Amino acid sequence: MFSTEALAGFLPIILLFVIFYFMLIRPQQQQQKKRREMLSSLQKGDRVVSIGGIYGMIKELTDETVILRVADNVNIKMARTGIDRVLKDD
Repeated sequence: MFSTEALAGFLPIILLFVIFYFMLIRPQQQQQKKRREMLSSLQKGDRVVSIGGIYGMIKELTDETVILRVADNVNIKMARTGIDRVLKDD
């Protein structure tokens, strides 16, 4: 059905796609998976940094929102997806 010459013509395109997958698509999928796991494992009392650079401690959690305590009597309600990372207790 396909001749060897036609298959040899498609080989560089196939090889390019394989390289593209392992260099760009797969690492991005792994990074997204890590982020989803981090967001789902957030707990009350965790110290976090928001995407905007605001440091705070999680006071309350819902499926969609987080209330951060950033100072005494100062709470910020933000989207859960706005959390960039959890700070480790050192």
